[in-house]
Amino acid sequence: MNNQSFRRKIHDLIPGGAHTYSKGDDQFPSNAPAAIAYGKGAHVWDVEGNKYLDCGMGLTSVSLGHAYEPVLQKVIDQLYKGINFQRPATIEMEMAEKFLSLVPQHQMIKFAKNGSTVTTAAVKLARAYTGRKLVAFPAEHPFYSYDDWFIGKTACNKGVPDEISALTVTFNACNIDSLRALFEKYPGQIACVITEPEKITCDETCACHGKPGEFLKQAISLSHEQGAVFILDEMVTGFKTDLPGSMKKFGIEPDLATWGKGIANGFSFCALTGKREIMELGGIRNVGAEKVFLISTTHGAETHSLAAGIATIDEFLTKNVISHNQKIGEDLIAAANETIASHALNEYVQVLAGNWMPVFMFRDAEKNVSAAYRTLAMQEMIRRGILFQGVFVPCFSHSAEDIHQFITAFSESLEVYKAALQQGVAGYLSGEIVKPVFRRFL
Repeated sequence: MNNQSFRRKIHDLIPGGAHTYSKGDDQFPSNAPAAIAYGKGAHVWDVEGNKYLDCGMGLTSVSLGHAYEPVLQKVIDQLYKGINFQRPATIEMEMAEKFLSLVPQHQMIKFAKNGSTVTTAAVKLARAYTGRKLVAFPAEHPFYSYDDWFIGKTACNKGVPDEISALTVTFNACNIDSLRALFEKYPGQIACVITEPEKITCDETCACHGKPGEFLKQAISLSHEQGAVFILDEMVTGFKTDLPGSMKKFGIEPDLATWGKGIANGFSFCALTGKREIMELGGIRNVGAEKVFLISTTHGAETHSLAAGIATIDEFLTKNVISHNQKIGEDLIAAANETIASHALNEYVQVLAGNWMPVFMFRDAEKNVSAAYRTLAMQEMIRRGILFQGVFVPCFSHSAEDIHQFITAFSESLEVYKAALQQGVAGYLSGEIVKPVFRRFL
Protein backbone atom coordinates (compact mmCIF):
# COMPACT_ATOMS: atom_id res chain seq x y z
CA MET A 1 0.00 0.00 0.00
CA ASN A 2 1.27 3.49 -0.82
CA ASN A 3 0.63 6.79 0.95
CA GLN A 4 -2.16 7.83 -1.39
CA SER A 5 -4.19 4.63 -1.07
CA PHE A 6 -3.70 4.52 2.71
CA ARG A 7 -4.93 8.09 3.04
CA ARG A 8 -8.03 7.32 0.94
CA LYS A 9 -9.01 4.20 2.86
CA ILE A 10 -8.25 5.08 6.47
CA HIS A 11 -11.02 7.69 6.74
CA ASP A 12 -13.60 5.05 5.81
CA LEU A 13 -12.51 2.99 8.79
CA ILE A 14 -11.53 5.49 11.51
CA PRO A 15 -13.30 8.82 12.18
CA GLY A 16 -10.71 11.50 11.54
CA GLY A 17 -8.30 8.96 10.09
CA ALA A 18 -6.31 8.75 13.34
CA HIS A 19 -6.82 8.19 17.06
CA THR A 20 -5.70 11.64 18.10
CA TYR A 21 -6.64 14.73 16.11
CA SER A 22 -3.06 16.02 16.23
CA LYS A 23 -2.05 13.20 13.87
CA GLY A 24 -4.82 13.95 11.35
CA ASP A 25 -4.39 14.81 7.68
CA ASP A 26 -5.57 18.38 8.32
CA GLN A 27 -2.55 18.92 10.59
CA PHE A 28 0.02 18.26 7.87
CA PRO A 29 0.78 19.43 4.33
CA SER A 30 -0.30 17.22 1.45
CA ASN A 31 3.18 15.72 0.95
CA ALA A 32 3.39 14.37 4.50
CA PRO A 33 3.57 10.58 4.88
CA ALA A 34 0.08 9.14 5.29
CA ALA A 35 1.29 6.60 7.84
CA ILE A 36 4.45 5.43 9.55
CA ALA A 37 5.48 1.81 9.02
CA TYR A 38 8.21 1.72 11.67
CA GLY A 39 10.74 3.80 13.55
CA LYS A 40 14.22 3.37 14.98
CA GLY A 41 16.06 5.87 17.12
CA ALA A 42 15.36 9.37 15.81
CA HIS A 43 14.07 8.24 12.41
CA VAL A 44 10.84 6.86 10.95
CA TRP A 45 9.92 5.19 7.65
CA ASP A 46 6.58 5.60 5.88
CA VAL A 47 4.53 2.95 4.06
CA GLU A 48 6.51 3.54 0.87
CA GLY A 49 9.87 3.10 2.60
CA ASN A 50 10.79 6.81 2.69
CA LYS A 51 13.02 7.71 5.64
CA TYR A 52 12.50 10.85 7.75
CA LEU A 53 14.25 12.52 10.65
CA ASP A 54 11.56 12.63 13.32
CA CYS A 55 11.06 16.01 15.00
CA GLY A 56 7.78 15.35 16.83
CA MET A 57 8.73 12.05 18.51
CA GLY A 58 5.24 10.65 19.00
CA LEU A 59 3.67 13.98 20.00
CA THR A 60 6.54 14.43 22.51
CA SER A 61 5.99 10.99 24.10
CA VAL A 62 9.16 9.29 22.81
CA SER A 63 11.91 10.68 25.01
CA LEU A 64 14.66 8.13 24.36
CA GLY A 65 14.06 7.04 20.77
CA HIS A 66 11.88 4.72 18.72
CA ALA A 67 12.34 1.00 19.46
CA TYR A 68 14.90 1.92 22.13
CA GLU A 69 16.45 -1.42 23.02
CA PRO A 70 16.97 -1.15 26.82
CA VAL A 71 13.28 -0.30 27.17
CA LEU A 72 12.19 -2.97 24.69
CA GLN A 73 14.18 -5.64 26.52
CA LYS A 74 12.49 -4.82 29.81
CA VAL A 75 9.11 -4.92 28.04
CA ILE A 76 9.88 -8.24 26.34
CA ASP A 77 10.95 -9.82 29.63
CA GLN A 78 7.68 -8.70 31.19
CA LEU A 79 5.53 -9.91 28.29
CA TYR A 80 6.65 -13.47 28.97
CA LYS A 81 5.35 -13.11 32.53
CA GLY A 82 1.87 -11.87 31.51
CA ILE A 83 0.44 -8.39 31.23
CA ASN A 84 -2.92 -8.34 33.07
CA PHE A 85 -4.13 -10.33 36.07
CA GLN A 86 -7.12 -10.75 38.38
CA ARG A 87 -5.19 -9.07 41.21
CA PRO A 88 -2.52 -6.32 41.28
CA ALA A 89 0.82 -7.32 39.75
CA THR A 90 3.95 -7.07 41.86
CA ILE A 91 5.41 -4.60 39.37
CA GLU A 92 2.72 -2.10 40.40
CA MET A 93 4.39 -1.60 43.77
CA GLU A 94 7.80 -1.43 42.11
CA MET A 95 6.65 1.34 39.79
CA ALA A 96 4.79 3.20 42.53
CA GLU A 97 7.88 3.31 44.73
CA LYS A 98 10.21 4.22 41.86
CA PHE A 99 8.05 7.02 40.48
CA LEU A 100 7.25 8.50 43.87
CA SER A 101 10.97 8.52 44.70
CA LEU A 102 11.24 11.17 41.98
CA VAL A 103 8.36 13.19 43.47
CA PRO A 104 9.09 13.60 47.20
CA GLN A 105 6.29 16.20 47.47
CA HIS A 106 3.73 13.43 46.94
CA GLN A 107 2.99 10.19 48.75
CA MET A 108 0.51 8.34 46.51
CA ILE A 109 0.06 7.52 42.82
CA LYS A 110 -2.56 6.14 40.42
CA PHE A 111 -1.80 4.73 36.97
CA ALA A 112 -3.75 5.14 33.72
CA LYS A 113 -3.32 4.71 29.95
CA ASN A 114 -3.81 8.31 28.81
CA GLY A 115 -3.46 11.86 30.04
CA SER A 116 -7.14 12.78 29.93
CA THR A 117 -7.92 10.04 32.43
CA VAL A 118 -5.55 11.39 35.05
CA THR A 119 -6.37 15.08 34.59
CA THR A 120 -10.08 14.29 34.93
CA ALA A 121 -9.34 12.15 37.99
CA ALA A 122 -7.45 15.06 39.52
CA VAL A 123 -10.43 17.37 38.91
CA LYS A 124 -12.81 14.84 40.48
CA LEU A 125 -10.59 14.49 43.55
CA ALA A 126 -10.42 18.26 43.95
CA ARG A 127 -14.21 18.54 43.79
CA ALA A 128 -14.62 15.73 46.31
CA TYR A 129 -12.00 17.22 48.64
CA THR A 130 -13.39 20.77 48.57
CA GLY A 131 -17.10 20.13 48.02
CA ARG A 132 -17.00 22.74 45.25
CA LYS A 133 -17.88 22.52 41.55
CA LEU A 134 -15.87 25.00 39.47
CA VAL A 135 -12.61 24.19 37.70
CA ALA A 136 -10.20 26.97 36.65
CA PHE A 137 -7.54 26.75 33.96
CA PRO A 138 -5.61 29.25 31.80
CA ALA A 139 -7.48 29.95 28.58
CA GLU A 140 -4.29 30.18 26.50
CA HIS A 141 -3.11 26.64 27.20
CA PRO A 142 -4.21 24.33 24.39
CA PHE A 143 -5.24 20.98 25.87
CA TYR A 144 -5.93 19.30 29.20
CA SER A 145 -8.45 16.55 28.49
CA TYR A 146 -10.93 15.21 25.95
CA ASP A 147 -13.53 15.11 28.75
CA ASP A 148 -16.43 17.53 28.95
CA TRP A 149 -15.02 19.75 31.70
CA PHE A 150 -12.29 20.93 29.30
CA ILE A 151 -13.67 20.43 25.77
CA GLY A 152 -16.80 22.33 26.74
CA LYS A 153 -14.72 25.48 27.05
CA THR A 154 -13.14 25.19 23.58
CA ALA A 155 -14.41 26.13 20.12
CA CYS A 156 -14.92 22.41 19.47
CA ASN A 157 -17.64 21.97 22.12
CA LYS A 158 -20.44 20.33 20.11
CA GLY A 159 -21.92 17.50 22.18
CA VAL A 160 -21.14 19.10 25.55
CA PRO A 161 -24.16 20.54 27.42
CA ASP A 162 -23.90 24.21 28.37
CA GLU A 163 -24.57 23.23 31.97
CA ILE A 164 -21.29 21.27 31.98
CA SER A 165 -19.32 24.00 30.22
CA ALA A 166 -20.49 26.51 32.83
CA LEU A 167 -18.67 24.53 35.52
CA THR A 168 -15.30 25.51 34.05
CA VAL A 169 -13.90 29.04 34.25
CA THR A 170 -10.73 30.51 32.78
CA PHE A 171 -8.07 33.06 33.62
CA ASN A 172 -5.14 34.57 31.73
CA ALA A 173 -2.07 32.33 31.74
CA CYS A 174 0.79 33.28 34.09
CA ASN A 175 -1.23 36.28 35.33
CA ILE A 176 -1.69 36.22 39.09
CA ASP A 177 -3.99 39.26 39.01
CA SER A 178 -6.28 37.51 36.55
CA LEU A 179 -6.40 34.42 38.76
CA ARG A 180 -7.08 36.56 41.83
CA ALA A 181 -9.93 38.29 40.00
CA LEU A 182 -11.41 34.89 39.13
CA PHE A 183 -11.47 33.86 42.79
CA GLU A 184 -13.13 37.19 43.64
CA LYS A 185 -15.76 36.64 40.94
CA TYR A 186 -16.56 33.12 42.21
CA PRO A 187 -15.96 33.29 45.99
CA GLY A 188 -15.94 29.89 47.67
CA GLN A 189 -16.88 28.13 44.42
CA ILE A 190 -13.60 27.13 42.74
CA ALA A 191 -12.55 23.56 43.54
CA CYS A 192 -9.21 23.64 41.78
CA VAL A 193 -6.78 25.43 39.56
CA ILE A 194 -5.10 23.27 36.93
CA THR A 195 -2.26 24.57 34.79
CA GLU A 196 0.80 23.48 32.92
CA PRO A 197 3.90 24.70 34.78
CA GLU A 198 5.47 26.53 31.87
CA LYS A 199 5.24 27.11 28.15
CA ILE A 200 7.89 27.80 25.56
CA THR A 201 6.29 31.25 25.33
CA CYS A 202 7.11 32.03 28.97
CA ASP A 203 9.65 34.71 28.08
CA GLU A 204 9.93 38.44 28.84
CA THR A 205 6.76 39.12 26.82
CA CYS A 206 4.70 36.70 28.94
CA ALA A 207 2.68 37.87 31.94
CA CYS A 208 5.20 36.04 34.14
CA HIS A 209 8.07 38.05 32.54
CA GLY A 210 10.03 34.88 31.92
CA LYS A 211 9.64 33.65 35.52
CA PRO A 212 6.91 30.99 35.47
CA GLY A 213 8.22 29.53 38.72
CA GLU A 214 7.40 32.75 40.56
CA PHE A 215 3.88 32.75 39.14
CA LEU A 216 3.39 29.12 40.18
CA LYS A 217 4.45 29.83 43.77
CA GLN A 218 2.04 32.76 43.93
CA ALA A 219 -0.75 30.73 42.33
CA ILE A 220 -0.32 27.84 44.77
CA SER A 221 -0.36 30.21 47.72
CA LEU A 222 -3.43 32.03 46.41
CA SER A 223 -5.27 28.78 45.70
CA HIS A 224 -4.65 27.55 49.23
CA GLU A 225 -5.73 30.89 50.71
CA GLN A 226 -8.98 30.51 48.77
CA GLY A 227 -9.49 26.88 49.82
CA ALA A 228 -8.84 25.43 46.35
CA VAL A 229 -6.68 22.50 45.27
CA PHE A 230 -3.75 23.26 42.96
CA ILE A 231 -3.08 20.74 40.17
CA LEU A 232 0.10 20.86 38.09
CA ASP A 233 -0.20 19.26 34.66
CA GLU A 234 3.28 17.93 33.82
CA MET A 235 2.01 15.95 30.83
CA VAL A 236 4.32 17.75 28.41
CA THR A 237 7.01 19.16 30.73
CA GLY A 238 7.59 15.91 32.63
CA PHE A 239 10.98 14.32 31.84
CA LYS A 240 11.82 17.35 29.67
CA THR A 241 12.33 20.47 31.76
CA ASP A 242 13.92 18.43 34.56
CA LEU A 243 13.61 15.03 36.19
CA PRO A 244 10.82 14.43 36.89
CA GLY A 245 9.73 17.88 35.69
CA SER A 246 9.10 21.52 36.51
CA MET A 247 8.08 20.66 40.07
CA LYS A 248 11.73 20.01 40.78
CA LYS A 249 13.02 22.76 38.50
CA PHE A 250 11.06 25.43 40.35
CA GLY A 251 10.99 23.82 43.78
CA ILE A 252 7.20 23.93 44.09
CA GLU A 253 4.67 21.73 45.89
CA PRO A 254 1.32 21.35 44.11
CA ASP A 255 -1.40 19.29 45.76
CA LEU A 256 -1.73 16.99 42.74
CA ALA A 257 0.28 16.46 39.55
CA THR A 258 -0.45 14.65 36.30
CA TRP A 259 2.19 12.91 34.19
CA GLY A 260 2.43 11.25 30.79
CA LYS A 261 3.95 11.65 27.34
CA GLY A 262 7.68 10.92 27.70
CA ILE A 263 7.67 9.06 31.02
CA ALA A 264 7.58 5.61 29.37
CA ASN A 265 9.23 6.34 26.00
CA GLY A 266 5.99 6.21 24.04
CA PHE A 267 4.30 3.35 25.87
CA SER A 268 0.85 4.12 27.24
CA PHE A 269 1.64 4.92 30.84
CA CYS A 270 0.34 8.02 32.60
CA ALA A 271 0.07 8.83 36.28
CA LEU A 272 -1.61 11.00 38.87
CA THR A 273 0.46 11.77 41.96
CA GLY A 274 -0.61 13.71 45.02
CA LYS A 275 -0.67 14.38 48.71
CA ARG A 276 -1.97 11.52 50.79
CA GLU A 277 -4.88 13.40 52.40
CA ILE A 278 -6.36 14.09 48.94
CA MET A 279 -5.39 10.90 47.11
CA GLU A 280 -6.70 8.68 49.95
CA LEU A 281 -10.20 9.85 49.09
CA GLY A 282 -9.97 7.45 46.15
CA GLY A 283 -9.00 4.57 48.42
CA ILE A 284 -11.04 1.97 50.32
CA ARG A 285 -9.44 2.01 53.78
CA ASN A 286 -11.53 4.76 55.39
CA VAL A 287 -14.44 2.49 56.23
CA GLY A 288 -17.71 4.34 56.65
CA ALA A 289 -16.67 7.35 54.57
CA GLU A 290 -18.47 8.21 51.34
CA LYS A 291 -16.66 6.52 48.44
CA VAL A 292 -15.00 8.51 45.65
CA PHE A 293 -14.89 6.47 42.43
CA LEU A 294 -11.52 7.68 41.15
CA ILE A 295 -9.67 5.80 38.39
CA SER A 296 -10.82 2.26 37.67
CA THR A 297 -9.45 0.92 34.37
CA THR A 298 -8.83 -2.68 33.36
CA HIS A 299 -5.70 -1.77 31.40
CA GLY A 300 -4.36 1.06 33.57
CA ALA A 301 -1.61 -1.04 35.12
CA GLU A 302 -0.71 -3.35 32.24
CA THR A 303 2.62 -4.75 33.28
CA HIS A 304 4.52 -4.19 30.04
CA SER A 305 3.75 -0.45 30.11
CA LEU A 306 4.90 -0.26 33.73
CA ALA A 307 8.06 -2.11 32.72
CA ALA A 308 8.62 0.45 29.99
CA GLY A 309 8.20 3.23 32.54
CA ILE A 310 10.65 1.66 34.97
CA ALA A 311 13.23 1.13 32.22
CA THR A 312 12.77 4.72 31.03
CA ILE A 313 13.32 6.08 34.53
CA ASP A 314 16.45 3.95 34.87
CA GLU A 315 17.83 5.33 31.61
CA PHE A 316 17.14 8.91 32.72
CA LEU A 317 18.80 8.31 36.06
CA THR A 318 21.93 6.56 34.79
CA LYS A 319 22.61 8.28 31.47
CA ASN A 320 21.87 11.96 32.20
CA VAL A 321 19.24 12.06 29.49
CA ILE A 322 17.90 15.48 30.48
CA SER A 323 21.28 17.14 29.85
CA HIS A 324 21.68 15.40 26.49
CA ASN A 325 18.20 16.34 25.30
CA GLN A 326 18.50 19.95 26.40
CA LYS A 327 21.94 20.23 24.77
CA ILE A 328 20.39 19.00 21.51
CA GLY A 329 17.73 21.68 21.90
CA GLU A 330 20.31 24.39 22.58
CA ASP A 331 22.43 23.40 19.60
CA LEU A 332 19.42 23.35 17.31
CA ILE A 333 18.22 26.76 18.49
CA ALA A 334 21.65 28.32 17.97
CA ALA A 335 22.09 26.81 14.51
CA ALA A 336 18.54 27.68 13.45
CA ASN A 337 18.91 31.30 14.57
CA GLU A 338 22.19 31.59 12.67
CA THR A 339 20.53 30.18 9.57
CA ILE A 340 17.54 32.50 9.86
CA ALA A 341 19.88 35.49 10.17
CA SER A 342 21.92 34.37 7.16
CA HIS A 343 18.73 34.49 5.08
CA ALA A 344 17.74 37.89 6.57
CA LEU A 345 14.45 36.41 7.77
CA ASN A 346 14.60 37.34 11.47
CA GLU A 347 11.34 39.28 11.25
CA TYR A 348 9.51 36.38 9.59
CA VAL A 349 10.81 33.21 11.26
CA GLN A 350 11.54 32.88 14.96
CA VAL A 351 12.59 30.08 17.28
CA LEU A 352 11.10 30.25 20.76
CA ALA A 353 14.14 29.47 22.87
CA GLY A 354 13.06 26.66 25.15
CA ASN A 355 15.83 24.07 25.03
CA TRP A 356 13.47 21.28 26.10
CA MET A 357 11.19 21.74 23.06
CA PRO A 358 12.07 24.45 20.51
CA VAL A 359 9.02 25.86 18.72
CA PHE A 360 9.19 27.70 15.39
CA MET A 361 6.98 30.67 14.52
CA PHE A 362 6.29 31.54 10.89
CA ARG A 363 5.01 34.94 9.70
CA ASP A 364 3.70 36.32 6.42
CA ALA A 365 4.88 39.38 4.49
CA GLU A 366 2.90 41.60 6.89
CA LYS A 367 4.70 39.89 9.80
CA ASN A 368 1.56 38.23 11.12
CA VAL A 369 1.73 34.66 12.42
CA SER A 370 0.58 32.59 9.45
CA ALA A 371 -0.81 29.07 9.10
CA ALA A 372 -0.12 29.25 5.36
CA TYR A 373 3.58 29.98 5.82
CA ARG A 374 3.84 27.38 8.55
CA THR A 375 2.35 24.90 6.11
CA LEU A 376 4.91 25.92 3.51
CA ALA A 377 7.78 25.43 5.96
CA MET A 378 6.47 22.00 6.92
CA GLN A 379 5.99 21.06 3.27
CA GLU A 380 9.53 22.01 2.31
CA MET A 381 11.11 20.29 5.31
CA ILE A 382 9.15 17.09 4.64
CA ARG A 383 10.22 17.26 0.99
CA ARG A 384 13.80 17.12 2.28
CA GLY A 385 13.29 14.18 4.61
CA ILE A 386 12.45 16.01 7.85
CA LEU A 387 9.11 15.11 9.45
CA PHE A 388 8.46 18.55 10.84
CA GLN A 389 5.33 20.15 12.30
CA GLY A 390 6.85 23.39 13.59
CA VAL A 391 8.24 21.83 16.77
CA PHE A 392 11.46 19.96 17.54
CA VAL A 393 11.25 17.52 20.46
CA PRO A 394 14.76 16.42 21.49
CA CYS A 395 15.20 12.78 22.40
CA PHE A 396 18.18 10.75 23.60
CA SER A 397 18.67 9.27 20.11
CA HIS A 398 19.06 12.65 18.41
CA SER A 399 22.67 13.39 17.47
CA ALA A 400 24.82 16.24 16.18
CA GLU A 401 24.51 14.68 12.71
CA ASP A 402 20.72 14.89 12.98
CA ILE A 403 20.95 18.57 13.84
CA HIS A 404 23.18 19.11 10.81
CA GLN A 405 20.64 17.32 8.59
CA PHE A 406 17.82 19.44 10.01
CA ILE A 407 19.69 22.72 9.50
CA THR A 408 20.70 21.83 5.94
CA ALA A 409 17.06 21.16 5.05
CA PHE A 410 15.98 24.25 7.00
CA SER A 411 18.34 26.50 5.06
CA GLU A 412 17.10 25.16 1.72
CA SER A 413 13.49 25.53 2.87
CA LEU A 414 14.09 29.15 3.85
CA GLU A 415 15.13 29.92 0.27
CA VAL A 416 11.66 28.84 -0.84
CA TYR A 417 10.11 30.72 2.07
CA LYS A 418 11.88 33.93 1.05
CA ALA A 419 10.62 33.59 -2.52
CA ALA A 420 7.07 33.01 -1.26
CA LEU A 421 7.26 36.20 0.81
CA GLN A 422 8.06 38.11 -2.36
CA GLN A 423 5.67 36.38 -4.76
CA GLY A 424 2.87 35.08 -2.54
CA VAL A 425 2.58 31.79 -0.71
CA ALA A 426 -0.29 30.35 -2.77
CA GLY A 427 1.94 29.57 -5.73
CA TYR A 428 4.26 27.49 -3.56
CA LEU A 429 1.76 25.36 -1.65
CA SER A 430 0.94 21.97 -3.13
CA GLY A 431 -2.17 21.38 -1.01
CA GLU A 432 -4.44 22.74 1.69
CA ILE A 433 -3.30 24.95 4.56
CA VAL A 434 -3.11 23.13 7.90
CA LYS A 435 -5.97 23.85 10.29
CA PRO A 436 -6.22 24.23 14.08
CA VAL A 437 -7.41 21.17 15.98
CA PHE A 438 -9.82 23.24 18.05
CA ARG A 439 -12.13 24.83 15.51
CA ARG A 440 -15.90 25.05 15.35
CA PHE A 441 -16.32 24.02 11.70
CA LEU A 442 -14.51 21.45 9.57
